[in-house]
Amino acid sequence: MADKQIQMQSQIQPPGRGKPEAPFVPCPVCKGENKPKAKTCKKCGYDLSSPPLWLPTWKWHLKTLGVIYAVLIVAYFAIDAILRQMPPPMHLRELPPEMTPWLKK
Repeated sequence: MADKQIQMQSQIQPPGRGKPEAPFVPCPVCKGENKPKAKTCKKCGYDLSSPPLWLPTWKWHLKTLGVIYAVLIVAYFAIDAILRQMPPPMHLRELPPEMTPWLKK
């Protein structure tokens, strides 16, 4: 009886295997389901064998967005200063109605 139980257990889970494998691995590009040992995505063909070279952190995102906003603000004030030095009416923010007859107030 004990031999039969041992034999049944060895058929259920072979020796040497630790935790059972995950049922699927999501593709980082198309989120398709793939076998854990798949080398390429069966849906889009993305190479799953190599890990991504770099994954950005929230600090990187914060730093990058801060730099982008700073550049935009500096560019806005620089362009505004340049436009103020131009002769009239180019420096005005509101254009006279004669220049834009299609815009009626």
